[in-house]
Amino acid sequence: MLAIGKQLTPEQRLSKAVVDIMGNPKYVALAGVLMIGDRSVVDNIPTACTNGRDEMYGRDFIDSLNDAELRFLVLHEVYHKLYKHLTTWRHLHDQDAQLANQACDYVINVKISDDNRDGWAVMPQGGCLDVKYRDWDSAAVFNDLRDNGSPQDSQQGSGDTTGTQNTAVGDDGGEDGTTGTQNTAVGDAGDGDGSGDNGPPQGFDSHDWDGAADLTPDEKRELARDVDEAIRQGALIAGKLGSGGDRDLEDLLTPQIDWREVLREFIQTTCAGSDYSTWQRPNRRYVSSGYYMPSGISEQVGELVIAVDTSGSIGQLELTAFMSEIQAICDTVHPDHIRLLYWDTRVCQDEKYDMHQLDELVKTTKPKGGGGTNVECVTDYLTEHGVKPQAAIVLTDGYLGGSWGQWSCPVLWCILDNKSAKPDTGKHVNITSREM
Repeated sequence: MLAIGKQLTPEQRLSKAVVDIMGNPKYVALAGVLMIGDRSVVDNIPTACTNGRDEMYGRDFIDSLNDAELRFLVLHEVYHKLYKHLTTWRHLHDQDAQLANQACDYVINVKISDDNRDGWAVMPQGGCLDVKYRDWDSAAVFNDLRDNGSPQDSQQGSGDTTGTQNTAVGDDGGEDGTTGTQNTAVGDAGDGDGSGDNGPPQGFDSHDWDGAADLTPDEKRELARDVDEAIRQGALIAGKLGSGGDRDLEDLLTPQIDWREVLREFIQTTCAGSDYSTWQRPNRRYVSSGYYMPSGISEQVGELVIAVDTSGSIGQLELTAFMSEIQAICDTVHPDHIRLLYWDTRVCQDEKYDMHQLDELVKTTKPKGGGGTNVECVTDYLTEHGVKPQAAIVLTDGYLGGSWGQWSCPVLWCILDNKSAKPDTGKHVNITSREM
């Protein structure tokens, strides 16, 4: 590729690209994020790299790009920071580093390409792009890539969102023997192998996950605050200017999270049992009396209530997938009992499972319901029958006919396809059908 503006140094071209982005009305809301962290040009980075705060760009790589491609590259790195990819999706990286990098890049590149159909920012050759992933989050893309493999059916020109371009944004290079195109690695360097072997691109594990992990706790908290504040200010500025701006800014104020991880964390941190003890952490209750006694650590919890909305707006496929995840959670925290309640305007089915029956939960459960949606029937039912669980998990679409109920135990709401629902009690996480 022939670089435009060769009379400028790479540092000057990078600064110009940033100024161009800040001056574009559709990116006015990104100004604050563009100012977060350090941005530098270095000689030892093949492409570009971010740890979620700082950005580094390879000198030779900048020279290989024209201005539109360089703007795309800067936006690519900025969106990694905006979406908090390297902290939010660390658990995906730990499962499969390559797929985690791919998933994050697919999300970013289809958005930037959609926003720049006029050619103002053009994806350099080598970008991971598939319109299938438009409006997906990284966890959903990761799951699809894991289950179905990378889309590699066709090649389009850079930035073309009318079809699938399966080249690798975020790798160190490597030639794709299946298409004859060069994987020029748009986006990141880091720890990808960039081996150049024939076959699908292999250098996707190139984001600086280790650099992100090396940030101190204080630095991580400061970065999260800075990004959130930049998003709020950006949304405010875009609104005042009447700019169409970034349609995702409001959603970004709610962190991107894997709802399954939230479920597991909720149960493990909320349900405290005492099934065994450890001497490694003394029981503080007895230390003051001069006795060194073990403290309890829970591997097993008591009764959990899982209340599933069966008002007709949640299909059997979603219910089955959800219950499968619940069974996986039960295998992790070993509850003594599961009380599974199906409800609409009343509790239509009450199923009890002891520990030895949990393996058969999905096979034996019989959902019932189909009426309206009133979750107050669940709390009323628990009170009426004297049920006192350690915690409750509610799966619902959030379109309720009454209040959110009066809960006497910790409650986690898993709200399906309804980001506007805001429970006034407990903790909640938004999920989408495709995540299931």
